[in-house]
Amino acid sequence: MGTPTCHATHFGAVQSGHLHIVHEDGTSVDVGPGDAYTVAAGHDAWVIGDEPFVAFEFEAAENYI
Repeated sequence: MGTPTCHATHFGAVQSGHLHIVHEDGTSVDVGPGDAYTVAAGHDAWVIGDEPFVAFEFEAAENYI
């Protein structure tokens, strides 16, 4: 997105893999298979481990490039 953090809100469910999410306020959370999530604008995230992260996004997905 060309910014230090993502400015989209995400709402989805994880099918496989694990993701570590850090918000601008310093809070963080890990999500994995079976988890539903809401991630507020102003975050960074990265995959944990070797398994690809696969999730179904229900909000903001149309904005991905």
